[in-house]
Amino acid sequence: MFLRLVADSFRRRPRHKLLTGAALALGMAVATAALSVSLDVGDRLAREFRSLGANLLVTSQADSLPLEIGGVDYRPVNAGAYLPESDLPKIKTVFWHNNIIAFSPMLEARVRAWSPASKSWSSPGVVADVPVVGTWINHPVALSDGATFATGIEKTNPWWHVDGHWFSEGKNECVVGRQLAQRRGLKPGDTITLQGRDIAPKSSALVDDQSSAVSIRKSHSLVVRGLLSTGGSEEDAVVLPLTIVQQIAAAPGQYRRLYVSALTKPEDDFGRRDPATMNPDELERWSCSPYVSSIAYSIKQVLPGSDVRVIRRVAEGEGRVLTRVRTLLWLVTFAALLAAGLAVGASSAASVIERRTEIGLMKALGAGSGIVGFLLAAEQLLLAFVGGGIGYALGIFLARLLGERIFGAAPSPSLLVLLVILALAAIVTLLGSAVPLRRAARYEPAPILRGE
Repeated sequence: MFLRLVADSFRRRPRHKLLTGAALALGMAVATAALSVSLDVGDRLAREFRSLGANLLVTSQADSLPLEIGGVDYRPVNAGAYLPESDLPKIKTVFWHNNIIAFSPMLEARVRAWSPASKSWSSPGVVADVPVVGTWINHPVALSDGATFATGIEKTNPWWHVDGHWFSEGKNECVVGRQLAQRRGLKPGDTITLQGRDIAPKSSALVDDQSSAVSIRKSHSLVVRGLLSTGGSEEDAVVLPLTIVQQIAAAPGQYRRLYVSALTKPEDDFGRRDPATMNPDELERWSCSPYVSSIAYSIKQVLPGSDVRVIRRVAEGEGRVLTRVRTLLWLVTFAALLAAGLAVGASSAASVIERRTEIGLMKALGAGSGIVGFLLAAEQLLLAFVGGGIGYALGIFLARLLGERIFGAAPSPSLLVLLVILALAAIVTLLGSAVPLRRAARYEPAPILRGE
C-alpha cells in the first residue's frame, strides 16, 4: 500500500517531480565534478609544481658560508665540506620514498679553460678562469631493494633548457652556459679544454718550474653538446658530468649540494611545528604526513652530517596555490548544494500546498502526523537518489572535461564520490523539504475537508 501511494504521487504530479529531480541532478553534477577534481587536484598540481624545481636543498652541516659576487662563487676549490655520494640511495628508503621523484647532486670548481674554436680563447697561452658545475643527467641509482632509480638535473631543474643535447655520463662531453658561449664564440660540436687549478700542493722544487706545475693538473678535453639557458649563474659556467668535476676538485665520490624534488601537501599550523617540541604521538602523526618539513626531517635522518633546508619560495608558493584552488572548488560545491536545496524546498512547498486535501483525507482516515511525514519524506528521498544518480553521471562527464582541459588528465570515477553524492542528495533534499514537511504534518483534517 505504501509503495502504491508513493508511485501514485509520482504519476499524478510529474511536473513537480521533474523540476525537483532536475534541480537535484544539476546541483549534484556540479558537486560531483568539484569533488572529483578536488580529490585529484592535489597530486596533479603537486606534479605540475615540480616544474618550479626542487623544493629541498641538502648541504653539509660543516660547509662554509658561500662567497658570491655577481653570481660567481669565489671560494677556493678546497673550501667547504663535502658529503659522500655513496649515501644517496638511502634517500629512497625514507617513509615517503615514493614522494621523492628526483634528486641531483652538484659539485662546483674553478678551472683554467681554452678552446681552439674560440678566437679570443684559442690556445693554452690564452686561458680564462671559469666555473664548472658537475651533476647527474639521467643517472641510474641502484637501490637497496634491487631496483634502479633514474634521476638527474633534468628532473630537479626542469626549466633548464639546452639548445642541442645534454652531455652523456661516462663521456667527455659538456654543455656551456649561453652567456659564456656568446662571449667566447662557442657552439655545439666545439671542443673545450679544462684544467684544474692547483689541485695538488706544489713542492719547493716546482715553484719556479711552470711546466712542472702544470703537469700536476690533469686536463680534460670535452665536446660541447649544447648551450644551456637557466636564467642564473650557470649561464656563465660549464656544466659537465659529476665524475669529471670530482677529479678536477680532487673530491672523488663526493658532492657539495643536493637538490631534492618531492611531492608534498601544503603545510598547516601543525606541519610548521618544530618536531623537537612534539610528544611521540604528535611526532608520529607529523612524520606520517607528507609535509615538506617532515620529508626534510626524514632525509636528514638517513644522511649523516647533512643539513636539509626547505626552499621556502617554492614550497610556500605551491601551498598557497593549492590551498586557493581547493578553497575555490569547495565554495563551488557549497554554492551548488545551496542552490539545489533552495530549489527542492520551493518545489516541496508547492507540492504540499497542492496536496492539502489529500493530506487532510489521510489524517481523517486515521493516519497520524508521523505516517504522513514519513510518506512525504520517502517520496523526497526516492527523488533524491534518482536525481543524485543522474547528477553523478553528469558530474563525471563534467569532471573529465575539466580535468582534460585544465590539468591535462581526467580524474577517474570513484565509488567513494558516488556514495558521498547520494548522501549529499539525501541530506540536501531532507533539509530543503524540512519546513514544508513539518507544515504538512501539522495540518488539521477538519478545516481542510470543510474547504477552509
